[in-house]
Amino acid sequence: MERAALNALLRATGCAERHGSFVFLRDPTWSPAERTAAEALMAEAEARTAREDEGWLCVRTGGSGGGMKLARHDEQTLGAAVRGFCDHFDLEQVNTVGVLPPWHVSGLMARVRCGMTDGEYLPWEWKALEAGEFPRPVAAGPWVISLVPTQLQRLLLSESATAWLRRFNLVLLGGGPVWPALADAAARAGVPMAQSYGMTETAAMVVAQRPKEFLAGDRSVGTVMPHASVRIDGDGHVVLGGESLFHGYFPSWRREAEFVTQDLGRLDEQGRLHLLGRSDAVIITGGKKVQPSIVEAALRASGQFSDVAVIGLPDPEWGERVVACYPAADAAPDLARAAQELAPYQRPKDFVALADWPRNAQGKVNRAALAAAATQQMRGGET
Repeated sequence: MERAALNALLRATGCAERHGSFVFLRDPTWSPAERTAAEALMAEAEARTAREDEGWLCVRTGGSGGGMKLARHDEQTLGAAVRGFCDHFDLEQVNTVGVLPPWHVSGLMARVRCGMTDGEYLPWEWKALEAGEFPRPVAAGPWVISLVPTQLQRLLLSESATAWLRRFNLVLLGGGPVWPALADAAARAGVPMAQSYGMTETAAMVVAQRPKEFLAGDRSVGTVMPHASVRIDGDGHVVLGGESLFHGYFPSWRREAEFVTQDLGRLDEQGRLHLLGRSDAVIITGGKKVQPSIVEAALRASGQFSDVAVIGLPDPEWGERVVACYPAADAAPDLARAAQELAPYQRPKDFVALADWPRNAQGKVNRAALAAAATQQMRGGET
């Protein structure tokens, strides 16, 4: 994709702003503090006099810990990601029903794939889809939709929505860990799903399944795509490389050929990537290491929660205590039953019901906001 064409696509999103030589994607849901941080970076871009020919597109990273980090991309990195996507799934054209916002890398890349392959991009409001209003794609050729796990969970509750999903050639799932019960439910329903792995720093996915692999029982996140490289370092971290890798966090520049993530994983004999949690999320309680993702999977599998997130909070006796948070709207979950499949050291010491659930449209839980809300509520004696 030429730069002019990419700029035209960005303008059409309605969220792109040019500041000097740079283009920023503004999220209208940013908090006042986030807007202030972003605008300071935009002002710095305005002050630069040299023209930037690389890394001129700044996209907010979708991490769960807060902060304002903008990954630098351009037509070369995004173009490499699209070519790798098409080669991996053997597609010449991509048509997409889009329910993810353009300021998020998954929503942006859905639009770029259609633009680069002369496909149709059909935008649709998530609330309308959840309410049972399904668009009917009209173009010939393969159709794709990208969802996050919580969206898939809600659609699978409806027979009509599930039947609609089966009409797609490819249902991409990313943006957060997929718990086993959800994956199994999608497979039983015959949804042509492909779990994937990627991030803003890699212009979306660099590892992905193909639907036939998922339906045959594969529960990895798939194999590396043609434009990327993946290896596991000596500490178990997933290390990424390839043509779609970002140029740094604005205003900085990076020249390293690889990016060491905080994700832990392993590659099996078939080259499939299995994610094992995050090194920066490990809870150390009483000298034992607890991966929140493992506890969350067990709690979800119990069927007691519509949503759940596990965090570690400071504790004078244990160092950290395992705390499970869930939406207050859930009807009186059986907490003992929920935790019965966990080892004693993994079981949450507290379950906190929160009225304001900090999960965004991309399926990410803001764990910093979650910890603050849980701490405040526990201090007030409401657990």
